[in-house]
Amino acid sequence: MTKVAIYARKSVYREDSISIESQIETCKYEAKGEETVIYQDNGFSGKNTDRPDFKRMMADIRANKINKVIVYKLDRISRSILDFSEMMDEFQKHSVDFISATERFDTSSPMGRAMLNICIVFAQLERETIQQRVADAYDSRSRRGFYMGGKIPYGFSKKETVIDGIKTSMYEIDPIEAHDIKIIYELYSKPSATLGDVLREITKESCINNRGKHWNTARISELIRNPVYVMADANIYIFYKQQGANLCNPIESFDGKHGCYLFSGNNTNRKTWDLKGQNVVLAPHNGFISSDIWLTCRKKLLGNHQIKTCRAKNSWLAGKVKCGCCGYAMTIKKSKTKAGRYFICSGRASKVCNTPMPTIYADEFEMLIEEKTAQMLSKLIIKPKAESLNNNEILKLKSDIMNIENSIDILVDRLTESDCTTAAYINQKIKKLDADKTELLQQISKLEQAESSLPNFTALNNVMSVWDKLSFDEKRDVIQLIVDKILVFPEKIEIVWKL
Repeated sequence: MTKVAIYARKSVYREDSISIESQIETCKYEAKGEETVIYQDNGFSGKNTDRPDFKRMMADIRANKINKVIVYKLDRISRSILDFSEMMDEFQKHSVDFISATERFDTSSPMGRAMLNICIVFAQLERETIQQRVADAYDSRSRRGFYMGGKIPYGFSKKETVIDGIKTSMYEIDPIEAHDIKIIYELYSKPSATLGDVLREITKESCINNRGKHWNTARISELIRNPVYVMADANIYIFYKQQGANLCNPIESFDGKHGCYLFSGNNTNRKTWDLKGQNVVLAPHNGFISSDIWLTCRKKLLGNHQIKTCRAKNSWLAGKVKCGCCGYAMTIKKSKTKAGRYFICSGRASKVCNTPMPTIYADEFEMLIEEKTAQMLSKLIIKPKAESLNNNEILKLKSDIMNIENSIDILVDRLTESDCTTAAYINQKIKKLDADKTELLQQISKLEQAESSLPNFTALNNVMSVWDKLSFDEKRDVIQLIVDKILVFPEKIEIVWKL
């Protein structure tokens, strides 16, 4: 036996909105004594159909348990043209009539269906208008320096205030946390300091900040990028203007006292490296980092981001040198001594490897590998590469290997600026990538025939005679082509060749 469905919905509590109970009573009157079943969704929006009782009602309609649906008003069941159209198709498929009690729409007649479609268009228009008003209000309040919610930045607490006669909130300086921020900026403002240096310095006593969270380089970078700390003056205005940001206040308002809010404009990525399209507005709270120090740190961070590449630049051996004892990558460490650069075991730095290792000066080590490479190439009998039916697949696999090696290079570069936990994670990723590369090399070996197993090394015939004239990248490419990895032990080294 089929029944009449009464559907009621209310999204949020408002004094001027009708209650679920009142909607149901009105719909029952429209049912005129027919047996009814009630479906109600309290606290759900009408912008989509992701509502539990609406889904239950549609399931009953598909099971042919319902022959009529009554709602108090059209927008109670849907505010989307697409959703409403699909719903009406389903109603027609199962011979279900639809009635809006207060708007007098009855889909049992052609005129009722036509008027219903017109009204749903206006219902959607109303919803989109409300959405635009909310977005405009948010933008307007943000430009006036109102607190718009979200996590309170480290270094501040929140207090109530009044702006333009409207109650809102603002930040006030937390002395303990602000002290940490000042140290971070002071450390990073030094010319040779890296984020890793700052992290090591501030975590000498504890890795935990005042809020019980762990410090890391990503967190420090985020703090340095945030203009909420700066005592914004005309130089801050000029910096953001040059970066393509939208300044919501005139330059004369930047008085060297107040901090700034940075919020999304045309650029939808919040607080990204790319400042173009971002909105900058003076905040009601006072900053505590001078504009000179803030700009020094911010420009340094911006410059570091812009010059980042996907290839290692510290040594043309980067990514190939590994500790023979623990298998972790050997990374380049720079110093102000005459040697300049030397290799260190990243496993030892992250307390995974305990094997004593002599100092491995990078210049001497590179010269040694150069000699070993010359010796290997002098013994190599160059063969023309044989044709292979699997040549395309082999080329693809080799391309995949190059991508893996580039990824390893990127991770190796990051090791020197990482804390212990991050370094261990990076080394795990490097090990996984190295294992993937080994598997690909094995696939290549199986695909190639014995007579064509060697790559085409004809171009390497005279490479060592012009080695000193090769660029950094050219040397690196030669090593990538012929060396699989270099294992370093306390008393010896082992080179695993691809030849």
